[in-house]
Amino acid sequence: MPEALTSAAALGAQNLLAPAILFFVLGLFGGFARSDLSLPASTSRTLSLFLMLCIGFKGGVEAADAGLSEGFLRAGIAGLILSLTWPLVAYPVLRRLGGLERASAAATAAAFGSVSVVTYAAGADFLAAHGVVFSGYMTAVLAIMEAPAILTALIIARRAAEGSGAGMGSILREVFLGGPALMLVGSFLIGLTTGERGMARLDIFVNPLFQGALCLFLLDMGLAAARSLTDAGRPPARVLALGIALPLAGACAGYVASRLAGLAPGDSALLILLAASASYIAAPAAMRTALPEARPGVYLGLSLGVAFPFNLILGLPLYALAAGAL
Repeated sequence: MPEALTSAAALGAQNLLAPAILFFVLGLFGGFARSDLSLPASTSRTLSLFLMLCIGFKGGVEAADAGLSEGFLRAGIAGLILSLTWPLVAYPVLRRLGGLERASAAATAAAFGSVSVVTYAAGADFLAAHGVVFSGYMTAVLAIMEAPAILTALIIARRAAEGSGAGMGSILREVFLGGPALMLVGSFLIGLTTGERGMARLDIFVNPLFQGALCLFLLDMGLAAARSLTDAGRPPARVLALGIALPLAGACAGYVASRLAGLAPGDSALLILLAASASYIAAPAAMRTALPEARPGVYLGLSLGVAFPFNLILGLPLYALAAGAL
C-alpha cells in the first residue's frame, strides 16, 4: 500500500504538469487572490456543452464500433447500482459526522452520488496519455450514472422537497431534460448512429479543439472552486474533510463493483473514477429547484472545491493503479 501511494503521488505530480491541470491551478490562484479574472457565464455554459458534445459523440462512435456487448451491460448495471445506492450511504454520514441539516445533507449526497463529466474527461485524457485502452461505451455508463442519485436524494429529502413548492414533474424535467444531460445523451446517440462516417466530418471539432476548451473550462472551474471556499457560506473543517473521505469511499465501492462486473483495467479505472467523482452541474441545478433551502456553499464547496481537485490531482493516478491499468 505505501508503494501504491508513492506511485500515485509521483503520477499525480506528473499529472499536475498537464496543461489542463495547470489552468485549473491558475484558476484556483486567481480565485483565492480575489483577481477580477473571470469568464462570462454564457461562455462557461458554452464550454460545458461543447465538452459534453465531444465526450458524448466520441463515446457514441466508439460504442458503435464495439457494438452492444456484454461488457457494456455489466458496466452499465454496476454504474446504475452505484448511483442509486450511494446517496443512502452519504446522507447519514453527512448528517451525523458532518452535522448538516437535512436539505444540505441531501443536496450534497446527490452531488456525490451523481458524476462529474469534466472529471471523466480528465480521466479519459490521463489514461490515453499513458497508453491505457478503455471502451467507448463508458461514456454511456457516465450518462446512466448522472440522474439516479439525484432521484434517490430527493426521495430521502421528500418532506423538504414538498415544502419547497417544486413539483416532481419540474424536478424530473430538470434532471433528464436539462441542457447538460440532453447534450451528453443526445451527442452519444448521434455518434452511435453516424459512426466513423460522422467522426470523419467532425474530427477537427471533436478531437484537436477539445484540449483547448478543457483548459478554459478548468480555468473557470478553478475560479469557481476557490470562491466557493472563500464565501460566507463555506462549510466547517469537519465537513470539508468529508470532501476527501467520500470520494475515497466511493472509489472503494467502484473498485468492488468493477471487480464483480469483471471489467478490463481501463474500464475499471473509469468506473472507479466515476464512483469517486461528484457532480457540480446536474445535481446542483436540480437541488436549486427541489431544495432551495440547501446551502450552495456546502454542496458546491465539497464537490467543486474539495473533491474535484483531489480527484484531478491525486485521485486519477491512485484509481488507475488500483484498477491495474498502470
